[in-house]
Amino acid sequence: MRIAPTLCAAAAALMLAACDSTSNDAGGPKSEAAGNAAGDKTIASGLGADDSRFADAAKASGLDATLAGPGPYTVLVPANSAFDKLPGGVLDTWLEPKSRAQLTKVLTGHILPGAILESDIGKAIDNGKGKASLATFGGGTITATREGGKIILTDSAGGKAAVIAADNKRSNGVVHQVDGILMPS
Repeated sequence: MRIAPTLCAAAAALMLAACDSTSNDAGGPKSEAAGNAAGDKTIASGLGADDSRFADAAKASGLDATLAGPGPYTVLVPANSAFDKLPGGVLDTWLEPKSRAQLTKVLTGHILPGAILESDIGKAIDNGKGKASLATFGGGTITATREGGKIILTDSAGGKAAVIAADNKRSNGVVHQVDGILMPS
């Protein structure tokens, strides 16, 4: 049974719900500000040159269709420079059809339910006395903290990524660019 991940997901949802957010159709939290400030492009169509490696990975995994759908989603998009930090050949291997399941697991670890602004994450960190657990679509949990005024996201293995560009609003959610790749457990 998968009781532990379910409990983690429920706890994360409760923690984020405590920060003045409202529920959306997907069951994830979002602030009114996030809902009111949506852009006119979808997450998939709004990925640009700085996100081209993530866009290529999303297409190879088939998640590009999901990210073009209604959402709402919050996507932690690694900048191209984050992919440069991977050991040689890892991204090329992930992009091969035989690695689709592994790539999908990595990418869904960067997708959160609901439209969650940086301020929503900040409120959850404050309410959690310095940290907040965020459930991902991949079934994992990311821990959000603050270091030097930046929001830092930590995966279950201790890998970290800082939010370097926040609140890029899309018609189906929000994109936050991060400087690292979060790995699933």
